Amino acid sequence: MSAVFTATRHKLTVAAYHDLGATGHLTEDDRVELIEGELIDMAPIGGPHLTSVNRLNMFFARSIGDRGIVSVQNPVILGRHSEPQPDLVILAPHMNARDAGVSIPKDVLLLIEVSDTTVAYDRGTKLPLYVRHGLEDVWLFNLRSDRIEVYRAPTAAGYAPMREIGPGESIAMLALPDVRLAWETVFA
Repeated sequence: MSAVFTATRHKLTVAAYHDLGATGHLTEDDRVELIEGELIDMAPIGGPHLTSVNRLNMFFARSIGDRGIVSVQNPVILGRHSEPQPDLVILAPHMNARDAGVSIPKDVLLLIEVSDTTVAYDRGTKLPLYVRHGLEDVWLFNLRSDRIEVYRAPTAAGYAPMREIGPGESIAMLALPDVRLAWETVFA
């Protein structure tokens, strides 16, 4: 009796992913991110998503000043096999150094995903990744329901119950509590 072959997937590491860029196999025009060792095509950016990211960028740049870095659609290394590109991340001020490199969880003050066509993917794939790496303040702007979903207090079982922010409400960053975003900033 012969053994049955079971195919296994080869997971890319973050280093191998970077090598694909360095050798020209991936370029800036390739809209992919590394999730759990696999290259994932990113959804196209347009319309309300683009406007929402721009509004968030403007709000946080004005509100934070030199107390943090607003990083738009740039990567965050999460362990050995993942390098997602969230829509917006507020990074600690030291990430402004010329040699700072790609951010890692300890550099992240707030991570934001803006979701229109990607709500299920962001909740089902990205949020579990973020909680596993201890990201303490994650906001998902759900453009389909016009709500801000706030995820905090990561544990081994996941985030504490999600809090939704709607019209007339606002939410403050954990790391910079004086930075308070009103729902209307993005959705009005």
